[in-house]
Amino acid sequence: MSQTPTKTIEYTPKLSDSFGGTVEKNIPEDVVWIDDAFYVKETRFGLYTSILKEPLGQHFLTGGTKDGVTNVSRWHLKCLQDGTLQNYSFVVNSGVVSGKL
Repeated sequence: MSQTPTKTIEYTPKLSDSFGGTVEKNIPEDVVWIDDAFYVKETRFGLYTSILKEPLGQHFLTGGTKDGVTNVSRWHLKCLQDGTLQNYSFVVNSGVVSGKL
């Protein structure tokens, strides 16, 4: 079996690259903003999601524990701010199917 050659593309990630399609519409008045950047809420499925302050209500990261989501959200935002996220991020598979099916 022949191996497909890999190609490296230089790319600097942006905050919007981390967004899903969901925006929180009902943000509680008494919410506690973590680092004045996001808060974490429990979802109806028992997971936790971080919600950004800017852009307001944008769902950011989801995980199994509140502490885990808080820590990774802080780390992710810090890496974006420092411009180092690309040092930790890579695409394993582009998801493109080539050829005729």
